[in-house]
Amino acid sequence: MAGKWVELLKDITPNLKRVTFIFNPPTAPGGGGYYARLVEGAATALGVSAISGPVYAASDIDSVITELAHEPGGGLIALPDAFTNTHRTVIFELARRHRLPAVYTFGHYAVEGGLIAYGANIVDLYRRSASYVDRILKGEPAGDLPIQAPAKFELMINLATAKALGITVPSSLLGLADQLIE
Repeated sequence: MAGKWVELLKDITPNLKRVTFIFNPPTAPGGGGYYARLVEGAATALGVSAISGPVYAASDIDSVITELAHEPGGGLIALPDAFTNTHRTVIFELARRHRLPAVYTFGHYAVEGGLIAYGANIVDLYRRSASYVDRILKGEPAGDLPIQAPAKFELMINLATAKALGITVPSSLLGLADQLIE
């Protein structure tokens, strides 16, 4: 998915030169390292610089986003972790204030004001987990159950946010979206 996040930013911002990915090391998977190498690899393949943006406090979010906005050609990825989820409205507001395109990892982020969200369909994950709960309650050991990868992914684009940022969403991207938020 990390490659797709960078690709989406490049599609919506053809002059993208660098992407900053923000995360909170204590709450991000692998301290942020899990997604960092994936974002960096995807960015390099697309000719974009990747910048790590660790944030430990809400005030750090402002600093990281303001630094990214100092030069044109920047984009933002909010990596999935409890901290970025908790502070998502601050991230939305700062990205909008600095006119930065940003990609988020859960659909509700786009519904709430984020520009683009791409990730696993959470409702589908919950539905699929119900069968596991049923199997465990019937006595099957949890350790014997196979790990399941997400099966459904969703792309959501907030057109109102795009308009506020002065971004024209390419028709090719509009055609791929599962949901467009007006």
